[in-house]
Amino acid sequence: MIYVVGSSNTDMVVKSHKLPMPGETVMGGNFLMNPGGKGANQALSASRLGGKVNFICKVGNDLFGKQALQQFKREKIGTDFIVTDALLPSGVALINVDHDGENCISVAPGANSSLKPSEVILAFEDLTPSDILLIQLEIPLETVIFSIKTAFEKNVKVILNPAPAQYLPDDVLQCLYLITPNETEAELLTGIRVVNDETAEQASSILVAKGCRNVIITLGSKGAFLYTENIRKVIPAPAVTAVDTTAAGDCFNGALAVGLSEGMALDEAVSFACKVAAISVTRMGAQSSIPLRKEVDQLPLLNNINPLTNL
Repeated sequence: MIYVVGSSNTDMVVKSHKLPMPGETVMGGNFLMNPGGKGANQALSASRLGGKVNFICKVGNDLFGKQALQQFKREKIGTDFIVTDALLPSGVALINVDHDGENCISVAPGANSSLKPSEVILAFEDLTPSDILLIQLEIPLETVIFSIKTAFEKNVKVILNPAPAQYLPDDVLQCLYLITPNETEAELLTGIRVVNDETAEQASSILVAKGCRNVIITLGSKGAFLYTENIRKVIPAPAVTAVDTTAAGDCFNGALAVGLSEGMALDEAVSFACKVAAISVTRMGAQSSIPLRKEVDQLPLLNNINPLTNL
């Protein structure tokens, strides 16, 4: 079982020729509204790829929250531990996307900001060492830390996607089987600007020194840098034309959890996750861009598409 603890939002997306500068209004964009939130995106990614998923989150008692619950059930995601907040609205994200597929995002967390440890503890009663916990940082840090430490005590593999990046105590990092920052998040966590293989390895080694067992730094179109006791290399992504990079990292993390739950080796799971993320960026939206397992299985092997061996 894959347990995902995290956020659920409704994404309001404007796609235009450029991202606005401070004080600037950019005209001529197309508007889309999609379900999103890093936790929900990752839960959906894992479920569509064949994983058995329980999602733990908090939504508002409003239209967005009710629509989210209906969506999770349609996607065969376990909803027994989803909490409804009687006062706060569901989370909302405002997303701008430019013609290259790059984005900037502003989030109003709403009910996500009130998810408490006491509201997730029931979901963890039946955790076993064969389970996986996948978690991000769009919910209160207190709840993140509680979830990570509780899973660690039960010998569960914990994957932390540290987004949006913030300070994490070393005793929390020591509970992680795997941490998956992107280049920006890796720099914020380590002080190392990731620009090539060498700096990716330096940043990874700092995270390992702080206690993380394994590190994956996602590199966008280049793939991901994997750092383990025995592996230190870039695993390439398929070459595609990006339309919208929103939720690509979430697709990657959900796929990674599925790969590990199926017994894949870490490098194999990363390669699988790169394929999933590559498909997602060719489509608009967050959850609407997440592929099904059959689509991923039909994609040729990475080495036949993109022979990248370094950054």
